[in-house]
Amino acid sequence: MTDVNQETVAVEKIVKDILGAIDKEREREIISRRYGLYERKETLEQIGELLGITRERVRQLEKATITSLKKEGMKLPHMEGLSALFEQLLEENGGVATIEKLSGKITDENSKIDQSRVAFFAQLIPSVTFLSENDNYNQAAALNSKYSEKNLKEAVTNTLKAIKAIGEPASIQEIAGSMGHPDAKEVASLASISKNIAHLNNRWGLIKWPMVNPKNIRDKIYVILYENEKQMHFSEIAKAIENSEFKRKNVTTQAIHNELIKDKRFVLVGRGIYALKEWGFKRGTVADVIVEVLEKAGEPLHRDEIVKQVLKRRFVKETTILLNLQGKPQFKRTAKATYTLAENA
Repeated sequence: MTDVNQETVAVEKIVKDILGAIDKEREREIISRRYGLYERKETLEQIGELLGITRERVRQLEKATITSLKKEGMKLPHMEGLSALFEQLLEENGGVATIEKLSGKITDENSKIDQSRVAFFAQLIPSVTFLSENDNYNQAAALNSKYSEKNLKEAVTNTLKAIKAIGEPASIQEIAGSMGHPDAKEVASLASISKNIAHLNNRWGLIKWPMVNPKNIRDKIYVILYENEKQMHFSEIAKAIENSEFKRKNVTTQAIHNELIKDKRFVLVGRGIYALKEWGFKRGTVADVIVEVLEKAGEPLHRDEIVKQVLKRRFVKETTILLNLQGKPQFKRTAKATYTLAENA
């Protein structure tokens, strides 16, 4: 039997050799098409029409063929090497992993067909528990010495419950701690299986939470500013989105600027510079900020103090602040370089 390791896996050859262990051409065709081993997966109806047999007959032949392959177990071509490789990779991830992650380790391209082939292997390896994809779970594999299919689903559900209980995005270490689980890597693997959980930059949470699954431009802008922890020019935000891990990052600078203007979460604090409202910034012009500073003081202030206070709220040139003080009717000078609010301001 061919030895298989992470560096030398040739999945197409392994698929061909395993299919070669099936005696009849019709059954080979059914397995190949049903599991998407060369092209996209096909339905029972599609295969039945192609082969001139009923949907039910296709299902029966598929089940019988897979049962036969599983009985062969370690006698199948390459199975010893595949089994060792899967066990090694699963151990590295706490005993469980999504098929997508395993395929990324085993194949070069990690294409949909690659993933289908890896999923096919997982279903034949005696030491592996396979979890099929449905509305709640991504397809996954686990060591059956650690997880049955039922226990695996329960563990994923418990991870989801822990995230819901926290109520906001959290690191996987925090989530593992809340569960009393000693292995954060395993918790990350379990969380990855759930279709109701998403993660971004080591923040994990419910897929509906924008901080872990930003779907529109505004949410992506928010995440970028939140992570930067300080104001940014809209062109910098555009570049940051382009270099991010977001799924869709093809957005124009103008589109980003438009969203910054419309969304109340963002405050213009300088020429093209924006910050988050939650950081304590308020919307308004430089003159509006000067009014706020003077109202809060309740007395005339020296221009240097006004400039100092305004620069905490706006990222503009000092001359811009001074021009507003000297040229706006809502301010009046009460002494040398000292200003207060005009009576009708």
